[in-house]
Amino acid sequence: MTWEDRQQLILWISDRLAESLKGKIRLTRTPDTLQFIETRFAQLCDHAKIHLADGLRKEVYDGVLDELVGYGPIDGLLEDDSVTEVMVNGPKLVFVERNGKVTQANVRFLDDDHVMRVIHKIIAPLGRQIGRDHPMVDARLPDGSRVNAVIPPCAIDGPAITIRKFSKDRLTVEDLIRFGTMTEDVSRFLEACVVSRLNIIIAGGTGSGKTTLLNVLSNYIPHDERIVTIEDAAELQLAQTHVVRLETAAPEPDGTGRVDIRDLVINSLRMRPERIIVGECRGGEALDMLQAMNTGHDGSLTTIHANNPRDTISRLETLVLMAGMDLPLTVVRRQIVSAINLIVQQARLRDGSRKITSVTEIQGLEGDTVVLQPVFQFDEQGEQDGKVVGSLKASGIRPKFVDLLVRRGFDLPPSMFMDPARASMMPGARNR
Repeated sequence: MTWEDRQQLILWISDRLAESLKGKIRLTRTPDTLQFIETRFAQLCDHAKIHLADGLRKEVYDGVLDELVGYGPIDGLLEDDSVTEVMVNGPKLVFVERNGKVTQANVRFLDDDHVMRVIHKIIAPLGRQIGRDHPMVDARLPDGSRVNAVIPPCAIDGPAITIRKFSKDRLTVEDLIRFGTMTEDVSRFLEACVVSRLNIIIAGGTGSGKTTLLNVLSNYIPHDERIVTIEDAAELQLAQTHVVRLETAAPEPDGTGRVDIRDLVINSLRMRPERIIVGECRGGEALDMLQAMNTGHDGSLTTIHANNPRDTISRLETLVLMAGMDLPLTVVRRQIVSAINLIVQQARLRDGSRKITSVTEIQGLEGDTVVLQPVFQFDEQGEQDGKVVGSLKASGIRPKFVDLLVRRGFDLPPSMFMDPARASMMPGARNR
């Protein structure tokens, strides 16, 4: 039996079992459900006179299970904890990311319709729709993994799926320190900034770990503060209880019912938030976010796509202008300088590791130029055994808002902000 014949048999059996099980049992991987499906599978094979050798029968049964209670050929990849991203480039090409490296997976779909089955299975519980009129959709899996799907006519080589997997274990700041994403000094500094209600933007490229870092920093927020989170697809896992989670809504087939990030940001201001967390600013909502930061909603957090702190400022200016307001650039820059205190730059390095590469204070305006001052910077020292070698070091300059941190109860030692070479020369340094 060829692979194509076996896959067609799996889909044929799956369709008939799904029809017979509709309304009788919830298709989940519980022991009772698996036992029920196994019994029905055996009955169907007997009734249809399908005789398979033991090894082939198990392969077909496992494939049927993946179709019924999972996501077809990619279900095993989604269950693999070492896989962080799954990319379907049409039915015949599937790629995965492991440890920051992308490789081709040894799985494939039968045809375009097979990929479409999986897409519809993902979006159906969320009430999302996809078709020729709406060929793109953002969704999420029950575990919080982010899903994007694009189908023809936009996807030329067949339906494409990109799944950014959600970590089953919520990462903590200790994990990020262990991974080398940040140092203990940087973690203490960022904790002080979050608790002291500074407005922080996390910048970085796609897949650099912005959302993971946002999630970790969000958990520094005191539990007695009301938090409103705003996301395209809900990913944040906050430990606090006083949290309202908002998510965008796709339009109905007639074009009505669309709710975007900007609508949610505006609405959140009426919900008595003490903190506003926006999963990502990528449009006109940047203006509303800045306005919120400037009107009493201190301690807000968001992420943005940008390659360095200077690009972050330029990107914010562009996003604010996308709001449709005819504002002079000088006014926009004043809004940015007044609203934002800190830019935390995250990057995925060429060895696949994700690190904070800089923590930068926005100090003010000098003429028409936004003044940026690094507090910590990643000092790359080369490569060893394929790994980037370097460390996140203090720049030697204390941020202007240190006095605010002290008033909030954070007595950060001066040595934290010193260049390591100078700190080692301080009296008693060897004894610390």
